[in-house]
Amino acid sequence: MDKPLKTPPSYPIASVDHALRAATILQLEGGATVSQMAERLGVARSTAHRLLAMLVYRDFAMQDEDHLYRAGPVLELAAHSQSLVSRLRAAALPHLHRVVDVLDETTNLIVRTGDTARFIASVECRQALRVGSREGMVFPAHRTTAGLLLLAELTDEELEEVYSPDRYRDRPADRPDLPKLRTELKRLRRNRFAVNKERSERGLVAVGVPVCDQDGTALAGLSVSMPGTRYDPHRLQSLVATLTTTAHALQKDLADLH
Repeated sequence: MDKPLKTPPSYPIASVDHALRAATILQLEGGATVSQMAERLGVARSTAHRLLAMLVYRDFAMQDEDHLYRAGPVLELAAHSQSLVSRLRAAALPHLHRVVDVLDETTNLIVRTGDTARFIASVECRQALRVGSREGMVFPAHRTTAGLLLLAELTDEELEEVYSPDRYRDRPADRPDLPKLRTELKRLRRNRFAVNKERSERGLVAVGVPVCDQDGTALAGLSVSMPGTRYDPHRLQSLVATLTTTAHALQKDLADLH
């Protein structure tokens, strides 16, 4: 088993977490009002206003003439990327909430950029012991459920380019074993689902399926995350079935947007 990458800090600082999440929302989605940010972060409107004011002061955000806060120069992100991520997230959120209603486990939507996987949406379940929101977090693609499913779309040549030794010259230990990875991706390509047991975070198990476009190419990954103590392998088939049904419904919504 791979060593997990991230463990939540023992003493998290809520204000810092809120500021980082606010910056991520602005970067990924293109803009938000104070009220929208307060709702997303689950904080008072006054708290959201102070957070955004500090982000503006440090150039992580800017406020336009309509009082909408947008990503500032520090967070430079191409407009087309904002648009794609924003459309994906907006279309997916109702489906993520429905999965949480059915499974009562935290549900996520993930996209891949190069060798990394970014969580662009996350809806927490209601259970006391649960996996918290991963929205905005970035992990190595080969260490996440959805990242693996998206890597499985690549040809051997494309995979070789993503994991070119030149890109890992300063961090060779981070480069995965490509023959082993190819074997795993071949199996995922056939199964159309993936299970991640503590590869990204200690004590966490995730199950995921791809979300495809009209041509059948995977655009994103849909996953549920749960504490390992609650994962039952006998439930795998039903988990995959629920996620697959949801992915197909999301794919239809995305197609209707074009």
